[in-house]
Amino acid sequence: MLIRSWNLFHGNTKPPQRAAFLDEMLALATADRPDVLCVQEVPAWALAELGGWVGMHGVSALAARPVLGPVPIPAAVGRALTAANHGLLRSAFAGQGNAILLRASLRVLREETLVLNPRRFRDTQARWLGLDWVARLAWGKERRVCHAVRIEPPDGRTMVIANMHCTSYPPDQRLPDAELLRAAVFADAFAEPGEALVLAGDMNTSYLRSRTLHDLCGHEWGFSSAGPGIDHVLVRGAKTSPVRRWPDARRERDDRLLSDHAPVEVRLS
Repeated sequence: MLIRSWNLFHGNTKPPQRAAFLDEMLALATADRPDVLCVQEVPAWALAELGGWVGMHGVSALAARPVLGPVPIPAAVGRALTAANHGLLRSAFAGQGNAILLRASLRVLREETLVLNPRRFRDTQARWLGLDWVARLAWGKERRVCHAVRIEPPDGRTMVIANMHCTSYPPDQRLPDAELLRAAVFADAFAEPGEALVLAGDMNTSYLRSRTLHDLCGHEWGFSSAGPGIDHVLVRGAKTSPVRRWPDARRERDDRLLSDHAPVEVRLS
């Protein structure tokens, strides 16, 4: 079973340009028919459409709703406003979310979403970590979620996939680290005893800087090794290949890279 994760950067390239390439990214990410594709930074208007584009079953979770300033707007309006310049506007109007795309033979039995940075959690952690007001305001700027699904392959052995996008705050890695631990506890409680569990997504922290990743990949939690950057696919309860990061050449188009992240993947046996 091939499990892949990719932050789609709202369909933008690196360096950014006016046009968006979301459909091309999805076609590239599914060309070799992965069993599971976890994606992040998907415009809100596209969340319900991704699976149909590539012939997979999609389940999604909205993180940030489309807005015009403080006013909520329809996803179609956010899409139209963003079309003026995708590279500049990104999620300013369109909102964003995460999605899990599954091959047709994988049946979804249950799904659940957890907000990673609700107000009460942020306040409690801010006091514990001694955060200043700059960090506190940055942490509450955008809603982040973890979306978990229980799937049943044809062999009947169920497993859980949890897809997340943690807060980005380079000055203090403890913010995404706290969200990652919250997501892991949530997914662990969601999974049944003996089920394989996958934690995937843009965790916005690396193994070298994260206490939580060290713990998750250690003996007590028992997850597989982390990826080389901030995007990871961690697996517990199944044999897995080493995590693989795509070379840049695989996503290069006309001297630009599709997304500012590279896909990462593991294969379960």
